[in-house]
Order: sequence, then C-alpha cells, then structure tokens
Amino acid sequence: MAESAPRQYVPLTCHGHSRPVPHLSFSPLEKEEVYYMISACKDGNPMLRDGQTGDWIGTFFGHKGAVWQARLSPDASTAATASADFTAKVWDTHTGELLYVLQHDHIVRAIAYPFENSGMLATGGFEKKLRIFDLQEQKPASNQGVVAPVTIETSRAFEIGEGAHKDAIKFIVWAMDPNVIITASGDTLRWFDLPTRRCVREAKLEGEIKSCELVYLAPAFSSPTDIGGGLPVLSVAAGKTAYFWGGRRAEDELKRMTLPHGIASVGLDLKGRKIVVGEDPGTWARVYSWEDGREIDVHKGHHGPIWSIAFSPDGNLYATGSEDGTIKMWKNCDGFYGLWRGGASGSTGSD
Repeated sequence: MAESAPRQYVPLTCHGHSRPVPHLSFSPLEKEEVYYMISACKDGNPMLRDGQTGDWIGTFFGHKGAVWQARLSPDASTAATASADFTAKVWDTHTGELLYVLQHDHIVRAIAYPFENSGMLATGGFEKKLRIFDLQEQKPASNQGVVAPVTIETSRAFEIGEGAHKDAIKFIVWAMDPNVIITASGDTLRWFDLPTRRCVREAKLEGEIKSCELVYLAPAFSSPTDIGGGLPVLSVAAGKTAYFWGGRRAEDELKRMTLPHGIASVGLDLKGRKIVVGEDPGTWARVYSWEDGREIDVHKGHHGPIWSIAFSPDGNLYATGSEDGTIKMWKNCDGFYGLWRGGASGSTGSD
C-alpha cells in the first residue's frame, strides 16, 4: 500500500491563535494569485492572512467573547465576524478599523454576505432568528481620520422566516441566486425566499449539521466539467454523511456520500473531484474520491478535531482549522505554488 500512496508535501502551519479555530474562509480572487483567508477563534481575535502563504496580515480586536464565524465580503474590503458577545461586527480589512456593530440578544453563531453584494449581511444564532442587515443605510462617520462605528439594533434588521427555526442557527449560506438563503439549524437545512420572507423547503439530515458551506471557484478557474457544472455547490456534513446540492438556488441534490466515520467538517475540490473531511471523532483529514468514494489520502498533523475546511478560490490549496488552535494549509496542485516548490500535489491519488 505504501508504494502507491501519493507523495506527501509538508503543510504550512499558521500559528497565532490561543484557542480553538471553529471556522475559516477565503476571499474571492482579487487579482491573479491574490486572495485572503480569515479565521474565527474562541480567543475572540479573528485574524486576516495572505490566502496563498498564510502570512499574518492583521488581527481584529474588539470582541468580548468567542468568535464563531468569520467571512470576507465579495470585494474583500470588509470582514464580518459572529461572536458569543451578542454582536456581529464588520471591519475594514485595509485599516482594521471597526465599521459596524450589529446588536443581538443572544450568541451569534452564523454570518453570511450575499454572493456578489458587500453591503448586506445575514446573521443567526441562539435567538433562532434569521436576520438581514442593510449596511448601506448608514455609513460610518470619520472625524479627523478616526472612524466612529455605526451600531445597528436588531429592530432595524429584517427577520426572515419568523418562527421557522427550532434550534440555534449554526450556518447561513447565501445562494448564487440573491433571493435564496439557506440555514443549518439542528439537523435541518432550510431554504428561504427573501422576497416573501418565507421558508420554501426543508431537508432533515442524518444528524446534527456540523458543517455547511457554499463552495465555488473564481470564474477564471471554473468550467462546465467541474462538479456542479461551474456553479457553486452547497456542501454539508451531518452524522456520517456528506451532502451536496448544486444550481443557482443550491437546491438540486448532486450526491450524498456516507462514510464509515462521523464527519466534523467537509470541503469539496470541484475541479479535482474529491472531498476532504475532518473525521469525528479524531484529528485526521481524510480525502475521498467524488466518483467512487474510495479513500485517496489521509492528512495527519492536527492535534484536535478539524472543525472547518475551505478551498482557495483557485482550488490550488485548502486550509483546515482545528480545536488545537492552528490552521494548516495543504497543497492541491502540481508544480510551484506559494511557498511550495515543485513536484506533484500531495493530495492527488496515483493511477
């Protein structure tokens, strides 16, 4: 078996967080090979990094509780963070300044920007309410170069699907169709139609949803032969099963794959046609073929469960965020890339 195993490349390890990393995500591609990664952390200090090298760019200071999720806006000019301090915050990614404080009445667990709109934000959490905040209603004022953040109360937000959620909202995904939002709450996915503010579909999964992300490549790297036909794919982990939905509204089921172990997180390589999962329980990332479900590779190195997996917008690497407080970045392409030099990818199977 050993001789047929793919060649392993040492992952890049990003240090800096002092507590578990429950979530990480990448920005869209800004220009050729330029993109960013943001990580949430239970130490309350989300970090911005160069997406290709993992080099630290800055830390956003201001939360008074764990940060559960962090995302970058479609234009990468702002970052949004969801926290246990009953707020979501929006930050300027160039200066690090706080721009908006979105007040809530309980822990905020989930946050999402629209697919192509940096001026709106959806939030959810322990209040079991899906809300939309319009960030363009009021711009932060600047006085002699000092920005005064805008505080937006929940009363100024739009609630979607009132009463629909029975459990805390753990994930929110804004579909490619801007009128559709999907939430993960307990063991149930829900699709909401924004114009009517109503839940239009529910899917009860095998167990509690541990991971729910919209996976897509930058337009220059996507093609009709990719999984999903060049459109984003909704990737969800619940129990021992990974689920995938495609289409502009992320409601066309593409596949479900049941594994011999629980799944803490799932990532999808659209072009390389494989899935990467964090095992639950366990500390390894396992790589499986999309076509036949065979195990291609195992990545060892974390010392705690892997809670989040994200692919870069060019698909050339993926990152894993762990209970151990570190982020690891794994090469997913041939040749030179970022800080890796030469050779074949460490995550493609041999023929």
